[in-house]
Amino acid sequence: MTAPLPYLLDGALVASAEAAVVRSPWSGSVVGSASVAGRREVEHAVDRAVAAAPAAAALPSHERAAVLERIKAGVAARREELAHCLASEAGKPLAMARTEVDRAIFVFGQGAEEARRIGGEVIPLDLMPHGNGRWGITRRFPLAPIAGITPFNFPVLLAAHKLAPAIACGATLVLKPPPQDPLSTLLLAQVLAESGYPAGALAVVPCSNDDAAPLLDDPRVRMVSFTGSARVGWMIRQRCPMKKVALELGGNAAVLIEPDADLDHAARRCVAGGYLYAGQSCISTQRILVHASVYDAFVERFVPLVAALRTGDPLAEGTDVGPMIDEANARRAEAWIQEAAGAGATLACGGARHGTLLTPAVLLHTTGAMRVNCEEIFAPVTTVRPYQDFEEALAAVNDSPYGLQAGLFSHDIRRILRAFEALEVGGVVSNEVPGWRVDHAPYGGVKQSGAGREGVRWAIEEMTELRLLMIG
Repeated sequence: MTAPLPYLLDGALVASAEAAVVRSPWSGSVVGSASVAGRREVEHAVDRAVAAAPAAAALPSHERAAVLERIKAGVAARREELAHCLASEAGKPLAMARTEVDRAIFVFGQGAEEARRIGGEVIPLDLMPHGNGRWGITRRFPLAPIAGITPFNFPVLLAAHKLAPAIACGATLVLKPPPQDPLSTLLLAQVLAESGYPAGALAVVPCSNDDAAPLLDDPRVRMVSFTGSARVGWMIRQRCPMKKVALELGGNAAVLIEPDADLDHAARRCVAGGYLYAGQSCISTQRILVHASVYDAFVERFVPLVAALRTGDPLAEGTDVGPMIDEANARRAEAWIQEAAGAGATLACGGARHGTLLTPAVLLHTTGAMRVNCEEIFAPVTTVRPYQDFEEALAAVNDSPYGLQAGLFSHDIRRILRAFEALEVGGVVSNEVPGWRVDHAPYGGVKQSGAGREGVRWAIEEMTELRLLMIG
Protein backbone atom coordinates (compact mmCIF):
# COMPACT_ATOMS: atom_id res chain seq x y z
CA MET A 1 0.00 0.00 0.00
CA THR A 2 1.30 3.48 -0.84
CA ALA A 3 2.03 6.07 1.84
CA PRO A 4 -1.03 7.75 3.37
CA LEU A 5 -2.14 10.90 1.56
CA PRO A 6 -1.33 14.00 3.64
CA TYR A 7 -3.81 16.62 4.73
CA LEU A 8 -3.53 20.38 4.37
CA LEU A 9 -2.67 22.41 7.47
CA ASP A 10 -1.12 25.87 7.72
CA GLY A 11 -0.23 25.90 4.05
CA ALA A 12 1.69 22.60 4.17
CA LEU A 13 0.83 18.99 3.35
CA VAL A 14 1.10 17.01 6.59
CA ALA A 15 1.50 13.24 6.98
CA SER A 16 0.32 12.01 10.35
CA ALA A 17 1.24 8.95 12.37
CA GLU A 18 -2.39 7.84 12.31
CA ALA A 19 -3.89 6.76 9.00
CA ALA A 20 -7.31 5.49 7.91
CA VAL A 21 -7.45 2.70 5.34
CA VAL A 22 -9.99 3.27 2.57
CA ARG A 23 -11.52 0.25 0.86
CA SER A 24 -13.50 -0.02 -2.34
CA PRO A 25 -17.23 -0.45 -1.67
CA TRP A 26 -17.31 -2.64 -4.77
CA SER A 27 -14.51 -5.13 -4.17
CA GLY A 28 -13.43 -4.49 -0.60
CA SER A 29 -9.84 -4.09 -1.79
CA VAL A 30 -7.64 -1.36 -0.33
CA VAL A 31 -7.76 1.82 -2.40
CA GLY A 32 -5.33 3.78 -0.26
CA SER A 33 -5.04 5.45 3.11
CA ALA A 34 -5.54 8.94 4.47
CA SER A 35 -3.59 10.77 7.14
CA VAL A 36 -5.90 11.57 10.04
CA ALA A 37 -5.80 14.72 12.12
CA GLY A 38 -6.49 14.71 15.84
CA ARG A 39 -8.24 17.33 17.93
CA ARG A 40 -5.00 19.21 18.49
CA GLU A 41 -4.50 19.56 14.74
CA VAL A 42 -8.12 20.66 14.23
CA GLU A 43 -7.67 23.31 16.93
CA HIS A 44 -4.47 24.42 15.21
CA ALA A 45 -6.32 24.64 11.90
CA VAL A 46 -8.88 26.96 13.51
CA ASP A 47 -6.10 29.03 15.11
CA ARG A 48 -4.38 29.47 11.77
CA ALA A 49 -7.66 30.26 9.98
CA VAL A 50 -8.31 33.01 12.52
CA ALA A 51 -4.78 34.38 12.13
CA ALA A 52 -4.95 34.30 8.33
CA ALA A 53 -8.35 35.99 8.11
CA PRO A 54 -7.04 39.57 7.77
CA ALA A 55 -4.63 38.61 4.97
CA ALA A 56 -7.33 36.70 3.09
CA ALA A 57 -9.86 39.51 3.44
CA ALA A 58 -7.29 42.05 2.25
CA LEU A 59 -6.58 40.24 -1.03
CA PRO A 60 -7.87 42.31 -3.93
CA SER A 61 -10.51 40.72 -6.07
CA HIS A 62 -8.16 40.09 -9.00
CA GLU A 63 -5.82 38.09 -6.74
CA ARG A 64 -8.68 36.02 -5.34
CA ALA A 65 -9.83 35.37 -8.89
CA ALA A 66 -6.30 34.34 -9.86
CA VAL A 67 -6.16 31.87 -6.95
CA LEU A 68 -9.39 30.27 -8.16
CA GLU A 69 -8.16 30.14 -11.75
CA ARG A 70 -5.06 28.28 -10.57
CA ILE A 71 -7.20 25.81 -8.63
CA LYS A 72 -9.43 25.33 -11.67
CA ALA A 73 -6.40 24.60 -13.85
CA GLY A 74 -4.90 22.26 -11.24
CA VAL A 75 -8.09 20.21 -10.96
CA ALA A 76 -8.44 20.07 -14.75
CA ALA A 77 -4.86 18.79 -15.06
CA ARG A 78 -5.65 15.95 -12.64
CA ARG A 79 -9.12 15.15 -14.00
CA GLU A 80 -8.54 11.46 -14.75
CA GLU A 81 -6.64 10.86 -11.51
CA LEU A 82 -9.46 12.40 -9.49
CA ALA A 83 -12.15 10.52 -11.44
CA HIS A 84 -10.45 7.14 -10.97
CA CYS A 85 -9.97 7.88 -7.28
CA LEU A 86 -13.68 8.72 -6.95
CA ALA A 87 -14.71 5.56 -8.78
CA SER A 88 -12.44 3.45 -6.60
CA GLU A 89 -13.19 4.86 -3.15
CA ALA A 90 -16.81 5.99 -3.59
CA GLY A 91 -18.05 3.28 -5.97
CA LYS A 92 -19.15 5.98 -8.41
CA PRO A 93 -19.32 4.80 -12.04
CA LEU A 94 -16.41 6.25 -13.96
CA ALA A 95 -18.51 8.34 -16.34
CA MET A 96 -20.29 9.99 -13.43
CA ALA A 97 -17.00 10.48 -11.57
CA ARG A 98 -15.66 12.40 -14.57
CA THR A 99 -18.82 14.50 -14.59
CA GLU A 100 -18.35 15.33 -10.92
CA VAL A 101 -14.79 16.53 -11.54
CA ASP A 102 -15.94 18.57 -14.54
CA ARG A 103 -18.61 20.22 -12.42
CA ALA A 104 -16.02 21.06 -9.74
CA ILE A 105 -13.84 22.65 -12.42
CA PHE A 106 -16.83 24.76 -13.48
CA VAL A 107 -17.52 25.81 -9.87
CA PHE A 108 -13.97 27.03 -9.33
CA GLY A 109 -14.25 28.95 -12.60
CA GLN A 110 -17.50 30.49 -11.42
CA GLY A 111 -15.78 31.42 -8.18
CA ALA A 112 -13.14 33.32 -10.15
CA GLU A 113 -15.84 35.20 -12.04
CA GLU A 114 -17.83 36.05 -8.93
CA ALA A 115 -14.70 37.25 -7.12
CA ARG A 116 -14.46 39.97 -9.76
CA ARG A 117 -18.02 41.23 -9.36
CA ILE A 118 -18.88 41.22 -5.66
CA GLY A 119 -20.50 44.62 -5.25
CA GLY A 120 -22.77 46.71 -3.08
CA GLU A 121 -25.28 49.45 -3.66
CA VAL A 122 -25.88 53.10 -3.05
CA ILE A 123 -28.89 53.81 -0.82
CA PRO A 124 -30.56 57.23 -0.64
CA LEU A 125 -30.98 58.24 3.00
CA ASP A 126 -33.03 61.38 2.39
CA LEU A 127 -36.37 59.59 2.18
CA MET A 128 -36.93 61.08 5.63
CA PRO A 129 -36.20 64.74 6.37
CA HIS A 130 -33.45 64.07 8.88
CA GLY A 131 -31.57 62.17 6.14
CA ASN A 132 -31.16 65.26 3.97
CA GLY A 133 -27.66 65.44 2.53
CA ARG A 134 -26.84 61.87 3.50
CA TRP A 135 -26.38 58.70 1.44
CA GLY A 136 -25.34 55.16 2.21
CA ILE A 137 -23.23 52.47 0.62
CA THR A 138 -23.25 48.75 1.38
CA ARG A 139 -20.38 46.31 1.17
CA ARG A 140 -20.04 42.62 1.96
CA PHE A 141 -17.36 41.45 4.38
CA PRO A 142 -16.31 37.79 4.71
CA LEU A 143 -17.22 35.69 7.70
CA ALA A 144 -14.05 33.99 8.90
CA PRO A 145 -13.25 31.37 9.73
CA ILE A 146 -15.86 29.08 8.23
CA ALA A 147 -16.14 25.36 9.02
CA GLY A 148 -17.10 23.22 6.03
CA ILE A 149 -18.32 19.62 6.37
CA THR A 150 -18.96 17.49 3.29
CA PRO A 151 -20.60 14.06 2.71
CA PHE A 152 -19.47 10.97 0.83
CA ASN A 153 -21.69 11.20 -2.24
CA PHE A 154 -20.00 14.16 -4.00
CA PRO A 155 -16.74 14.68 -2.09
CA VAL A 156 -14.99 16.76 -4.78
CA LEU A 157 -17.94 18.77 -6.07
CA LEU A 158 -19.34 19.65 -2.67
CA ALA A 159 -15.88 20.64 -1.42
CA ALA A 160 -15.70 22.97 -4.42
CA HIS A 161 -19.10 24.44 -3.51
CA LYS A 162 -17.68 25.45 -0.12
CA LEU A 163 -14.16 26.40 -1.15
CA ALA A 164 -14.91 28.47 -4.25
CA PRO A 165 -17.28 31.02 -2.65
CA ALA A 166 -15.12 31.22 0.48
CA ILE A 167 -12.03 32.10 -1.55
CA ALA A 168 -14.02 34.40 -3.85
CA CYS A 169 -15.14 36.58 -0.93
CA GLY A 170 -11.85 36.38 1.00
CA ALA A 171 -12.93 34.08 3.82
CA THR A 172 -10.88 31.38 5.52
CA LEU A 173 -12.19 27.82 5.71
CA VAL A 174 -11.43 24.59 7.54
CA LEU A 175 -12.86 21.61 5.64
CA LYS A 176 -13.67 18.22 7.14
CA PRO A 177 -13.94 15.66 4.31
CA PRO A 178 -16.10 12.53 4.53
CA PRO A 179 -14.55 9.53 6.33
CA GLN A 180 -15.87 7.01 3.78
CA ASP A 181 -13.98 8.48 0.80
CA PRO A 182 -11.50 11.19 1.86
CA LEU A 183 -8.81 10.44 -0.73
CA SER A 184 -10.21 12.50 -3.60
CA THR A 185 -10.60 15.50 -1.28
CA LEU A 186 -6.98 15.07 -0.19
CA LEU A 187 -5.92 15.08 -3.84
CA LEU A 188 -7.83 18.35 -4.15
CA ALA A 189 -5.94 19.59 -1.07
CA GLN A 190 -2.70 19.14 -3.00
CA VAL A 191 -4.03 21.56 -5.60
CA LEU A 192 -5.11 24.02 -2.89
CA ALA A 193 -1.63 23.95 -1.35
CA GLU A 194 -0.18 25.35 -4.59
CA SER A 195 -2.90 27.94 -5.20
CA GLY A 196 -1.25 30.96 -3.57
CA TYR A 197 -4.02 31.63 -1.05
CA PRO A 198 -2.54 32.83 2.28
CA ALA A 199 -0.98 30.08 4.38
CA GLY A 200 -3.42 28.86 7.02
CA ALA A 201 -6.46 30.34 5.26
CA LEU A 202 -7.46 26.89 3.94
CA ALA A 203 -7.22 23.58 5.76
CA VAL A 204 -8.42 20.08 4.86
CA VAL A 205 -8.41 17.89 7.96
CA PRO A 206 -9.83 14.34 7.93
CA CYS A 207 -10.76 13.59 11.52
CA SER A 208 -13.27 11.79 13.70
CA ASN A 209 -16.55 13.44 14.57
CA ASP A 210 -15.39 13.85 18.16
CA ASP A 211 -12.14 15.51 17.11
CA ALA A 212 -14.08 17.83 14.79
CA ALA A 213 -15.82 19.38 17.82
CA PRO A 214 -13.80 22.65 17.67
CA LEU A 215 -15.31 23.36 14.25
CA LEU A 216 -18.69 23.62 15.97
CA ASP A 217 -17.80 24.74 19.48
CA ASP A 218 -14.99 27.27 19.05
CA PRO A 219 -16.66 30.69 19.38
CA ARG A 220 -14.21 32.16 16.86
CA VAL A 221 -15.72 30.05 14.04
CA ARG A 222 -18.26 32.41 12.48
CA MET A 223 -20.14 30.01 10.22
CA VAL A 224 -20.73 26.30 9.66
CA SER A 225 -21.54 25.12 6.12
CA PHE A 226 -22.77 21.52 6.33
CA THR A 227 -23.96 19.11 3.66
CA GLY A 228 -25.27 15.75 4.85
CA SER A 229 -28.16 14.12 6.66
CA ALA A 230 -31.06 16.05 8.13
CA ARG A 231 -30.53 14.46 11.54
CA VAL A 232 -26.95 15.68 11.81
CA GLY A 233 -27.63 19.02 10.15
CA TRP A 234 -30.33 20.09 12.56
CA MET A 235 -28.25 18.86 15.51
CA ILE A 236 -25.50 21.22 14.32
CA ARG A 237 -28.02 24.06 14.09
CA GLN A 238 -29.04 23.49 17.72
CA ARG A 239 -25.42 23.17 18.85
CA CYS A 240 -24.34 26.43 17.18
CA PRO A 241 -26.98 29.03 18.13
CA MET A 242 -24.55 31.95 17.85
CA LYS A 243 -23.11 31.00 14.45
CA LYS A 244 -24.46 31.36 10.98
CA VAL A 245 -25.34 27.84 9.81
CA ALA A 246 -26.00 26.82 6.20
CA LEU A 247 -27.53 23.38 5.76
CA GLU A 248 -27.87 21.35 2.56
CA LEU A 249 -29.67 18.23 3.71
CA GLY A 250 -31.74 15.32 2.47
CA GLY A 251 -34.93 14.80 0.51
CA ASN A 252 -37.35 12.33 -1.01
CA ALA A 253 -37.75 14.18 -4.28
CA ALA A 254 -40.96 13.84 -6.27
CA VAL A 255 -41.83 14.07 -9.96
CA LEU A 256 -45.28 14.77 -11.42
CA ILE A 257 -46.13 13.49 -14.90
CA GLU A 258 -49.16 15.12 -16.53
CA PRO A 259 -51.23 13.70 -19.45
CA ASP A 260 -49.60 16.06 -21.97
CA ALA A 261 -46.07 14.97 -21.06
CA ASP A 262 -43.69 13.35 -23.53
CA LEU A 263 -43.76 9.95 -21.83
CA ASP A 264 -40.67 8.58 -23.57
CA HIS A 265 -38.65 11.59 -22.45
CA ALA A 266 -40.12 11.47 -18.95
CA ALA A 267 -39.31 7.77 -18.58
CA ARG A 268 -35.71 8.22 -19.73
CA ARG A 269 -35.14 11.16 -17.42
CA CYS A 270 -36.73 9.41 -14.43
CA VAL A 271 -34.33 6.51 -14.96
CA ALA A 272 -31.39 8.91 -14.93
CA GLY A 273 -32.83 10.81 -11.98
CA GLY A 274 -33.55 7.77 -9.86
CA TYR A 275 -30.54 5.55 -10.40
CA LEU A 276 -27.40 7.57 -11.13
CA TYR A 277 -24.85 6.86 -8.40
CA ALA A 278 -27.21 4.21 -7.05
CA GLY A 279 -29.71 6.86 -6.00
CA GLN A 280 -27.29 8.28 -3.43
CA SER A 281 -28.13 11.91 -4.00
CA CYS A 282 -30.33 14.20 -1.93
CA ILE A 283 -32.23 15.20 -5.11
CA SER A 284 -32.45 11.69 -6.52
CA THR A 285 -35.89 10.97 -7.99
CA GLN A 286 -37.66 8.84 -5.38
CA ARG A 287 -41.41 9.43 -5.77
CA ILE A 288 -42.94 9.40 -9.26
CA LEU A 289 -46.60 10.48 -9.42
CA VAL A 290 -48.29 9.89 -12.78
CA HIS A 291 -51.73 11.01 -13.93
CA ALA A 292 -54.02 7.98 -14.00
CA SER A 293 -54.80 8.42 -17.70
CA VAL A 294 -51.15 7.80 -18.67
CA TYR A 295 -50.05 5.71 -15.70
CA ASP A 296 -50.02 2.33 -17.46
CA ALA A 297 -48.31 3.78 -20.53
CA PHE A 298 -45.60 5.33 -18.38
CA VAL A 299 -44.99 2.16 -16.36
CA GLU A 300 -44.73 0.14 -19.60
CA ARG A 301 -41.92 2.46 -20.71
CA PHE A 302 -40.20 3.01 -17.39
CA VAL A 303 -39.81 -0.45 -15.87
CA PRO A 304 -37.98 -2.07 -18.84
CA LEU A 305 -35.54 0.85 -18.95
CA VAL A 306 -34.74 0.39 -15.26
CA ALA A 307 -34.37 -3.36 -15.67
CA ALA A 308 -31.90 -2.78 -18.53
CA LEU A 309 -29.49 -0.69 -16.44
CA ARG A 310 -25.99 -2.18 -16.33
CA THR A 311 -24.83 -2.85 -12.78
CA GLY A 312 -21.38 -3.80 -11.58
CA ASP A 313 -17.81 -2.57 -11.31
CA PRO A 314 -17.72 1.24 -11.17
CA LEU A 315 -14.31 1.25 -12.86
CA ALA A 316 -15.69 -0.55 -15.92
CA GLU A 317 -16.61 1.80 -18.74
CA GLY A 318 -20.32 1.54 -19.40
CA THR A 319 -21.47 0.68 -15.87
CA ASP A 320 -24.67 2.56 -15.05
CA VAL A 321 -25.18 1.61 -11.41
CA GLY A 322 -22.41 0.62 -9.06
CA PRO A 323 -22.45 -0.35 -5.39
CA MET A 324 -23.86 1.61 -2.51
CA ILE A 325 -21.33 3.20 -0.20
CA ASP A 326 -21.43 0.32 2.28
CA GLU A 327 -23.31 -2.89 3.02
CA ALA A 328 -25.20 -1.43 5.98
CA ASN A 329 -26.95 1.09 3.72
CA ALA A 330 -27.63 -1.56 1.10
CA ARG A 331 -29.21 -3.78 3.77
CA ARG A 332 -31.34 -0.90 5.03
CA ALA A 333 -32.70 -0.16 1.55
CA GLU A 334 -33.33 -3.85 0.93
CA ALA A 335 -35.30 -4.03 4.19
CA TRP A 336 -37.44 -1.04 3.21
CA ILE A 337 -38.24 -2.65 -0.13
CA GLN A 338 -39.26 -5.89 1.58
CA GLU A 339 -41.30 -3.96 4.14
CA ALA A 340 -43.24 -2.19 1.37
CA ALA A 341 -43.79 -5.46 -0.51
CA GLY A 342 -45.05 -7.04 2.69
CA ALA A 343 -47.55 -4.19 3.09
CA GLY A 344 -49.02 -4.67 -0.39
CA ALA A 345 -46.64 -2.95 -2.79
CA THR A 346 -45.59 -4.69 -6.02
CA LEU A 347 -41.91 -5.02 -6.81
CA ALA A 348 -41.87 -4.53 -10.58
CA CYS A 349 -38.13 -5.12 -10.99
CA GLY A 350 -34.88 -5.27 -9.08
CA GLY A 351 -34.45 -5.16 -5.32
CA ALA A 352 -31.97 -8.05 -5.07
CA ARG A 353 -28.88 -7.35 -2.98
CA HIS A 354 -25.41 -8.79 -3.50
CA GLY A 355 -23.18 -7.33 -0.81
CA THR A 356 -23.11 -3.58 -1.42
CA LEU A 357 -24.84 -3.85 -4.81
CA LEU A 358 -28.61 -3.38 -4.84
CA THR A 359 -30.19 -3.96 -8.22
CA PRO A 360 -32.31 -0.99 -9.36
CA ALA A 361 -35.83 -1.41 -7.99
CA VAL A 362 -39.25 -0.06 -8.96
CA LEU A 363 -42.17 -0.34 -6.54
CA LEU A 364 -45.81 -0.01 -7.63
CA HIS A 365 -49.00 0.21 -5.55
CA THR A 366 -47.28 1.89 -2.63
CA THR A 367 -48.90 4.27 -0.14
CA GLY A 368 -47.66 7.59 1.15
CA ALA A 369 -47.22 6.14 4.63
CA MET A 370 -44.63 3.57 3.52
CA ARG A 371 -41.03 4.45 4.35
CA VAL A 372 -40.07 4.13 0.69
CA ASN A 373 -42.21 7.25 0.18
CA CYS A 374 -42.26 9.25 3.40
CA GLU A 375 -38.55 8.96 4.26
CA GLU A 376 -35.36 9.39 2.27
CA ILE A 377 -34.28 6.01 0.91
CA PHE A 378 -30.98 7.22 -0.63
CA ALA A 379 -30.73 4.10 -2.78
CA PRO A 380 -31.53 2.91 -6.34
CA VAL A 381 -35.26 2.68 -5.63
CA THR A 382 -38.26 4.58 -7.02
CA THR A 383 -41.98 4.32 -6.43
CA VAL A 384 -44.62 5.00 -9.10
CA ARG A 385 -48.14 6.00 -8.05
CA PRO A 386 -51.19 7.23 -10.03
CA TYR A 387 -53.20 10.35 -9.26
CA GLN A 388 -56.51 11.69 -10.56
CA ASP A 389 -56.32 15.40 -9.86
CA PHE A 390 -53.44 17.89 -10.21
CA GLU A 391 -54.15 19.60 -6.89
CA GLU A 392 -54.23 16.19 -5.24
CA ALA A 393 -50.81 15.46 -6.72
CA LEU A 394 -49.36 18.77 -5.50
CA ALA A 395 -50.62 17.95 -2.02
CA ALA A 396 -48.99 14.52 -2.22
CA VAL A 397 -45.64 16.10 -3.11
CA ASN A 398 -45.96 18.47 -0.13
CA ASP A 399 -46.92 15.59 2.17
CA SER A 400 -43.29 15.19 3.18
CA PRO A 401 -41.01 16.52 5.88
CA TYR A 402 -38.56 17.42 3.10
CA GLY A 403 -38.59 20.09 0.43
CA LEU A 404 -35.48 20.23 -1.74
CA GLN A 405 -36.47 20.12 -5.44
CA ALA A 406 -39.36 18.74 -7.47
CA GLY A 407 -39.94 17.97 -11.15
CA LEU A 408 -42.99 18.40 -13.36
CA PHE A 409 -43.40 16.97 -16.85
CA SER A 410 -45.99 19.11 -18.64
CA HIS A 411 -46.16 21.69 -21.43
CA ASP A 412 -49.04 23.57 -19.80
CA ILE A 413 -47.57 26.82 -18.50
CA ARG A 414 -50.54 27.23 -16.16
CA ARG A 415 -49.71 23.94 -14.45
CA ILE A 416 -46.03 24.83 -14.31
CA LEU A 417 -46.74 28.18 -12.66
CA ARG A 418 -49.25 26.60 -10.27
CA ALA A 419 -46.63 24.05 -9.21
CA PHE A 420 -44.10 26.84 -8.70
CA GLU A 421 -46.57 28.63 -6.42
CA ALA A 422 -47.81 25.61 -4.50
CA LEU A 423 -44.88 23.24 -4.03
CA GLU A 424 -42.98 23.60 -0.75
CA VAL A 425 -39.51 23.11 -2.19
CA GLY A 426 -36.39 25.14 -2.92
CA GLY A 427 -36.64 24.59 -6.66
CA VAL A 428 -39.09 23.35 -9.30
CA VAL A 429 -37.82 21.94 -12.61
CA SER A 430 -40.19 21.72 -15.57
CA ASN A 431 -39.86 18.81 -17.99
CA GLU A 432 -36.95 17.44 -16.00
CA VAL A 433 -36.26 15.47 -12.86
CA PRO A 434 -35.51 17.05 -9.45
CA GLY A 435 -31.86 16.10 -9.74
CA TRP A 436 -31.32 18.43 -12.69
CA ARG A 437 -29.05 21.19 -11.49
CA VAL A 438 -26.69 23.82 -12.86
CA ASP A 439 -24.00 24.71 -10.37
CA HIS A 440 -24.21 28.49 -10.69
CA ALA A 441 -27.93 28.66 -9.82
CA PRO A 442 -29.25 28.98 -6.24
CA TYR A 443 -29.69 25.57 -4.66
CA GLY A 444 -31.15 24.59 -1.31
CA GLY A 445 -34.24 23.37 0.45
CA VAL A 446 -36.98 24.15 2.93
CA LYS A 447 -38.48 22.25 5.86
CA GLN A 448 -36.10 19.45 6.92
CA SER A 449 -34.13 19.77 3.67
CA GLY A 450 -32.09 22.68 4.92
CA ALA A 451 -31.50 26.39 5.31
CA GLY A 452 -29.54 28.74 3.09
CA ARG A 453 -28.49 28.44 -0.53
CA GLU A 454 -25.47 27.23 -2.47
CA GLY A 455 -24.40 28.15 -5.99
CA VAL A 456 -21.35 30.41 -5.87
CA ARG A 457 -23.08 33.80 -6.00
CA TRP A 458 -25.67 32.81 -3.39
CA ALA A 459 -23.13 31.02 -1.20
CA ILE A 460 -21.06 34.23 -1.16
CA GLU A 461 -24.10 35.97 0.31
CA GLU A 462 -24.28 33.27 2.99
CA MET A 463 -20.54 33.53 3.72
CA THR A 464 -20.49 37.32 4.07
CA GLU A 465 -22.18 39.91 6.21
CA LEU A 466 -23.64 43.13 4.87
CA ARG A 467 -22.27 46.34 6.34
CA LEU A 468 -23.71 49.83 5.79
CA LEU A 469 -21.74 53.10 5.71
CA MET A 470 -23.80 56.28 6.06
CA ILE A 471 -22.11 59.41 4.77
CA GLY A 472 -23.15 63.01 5.23
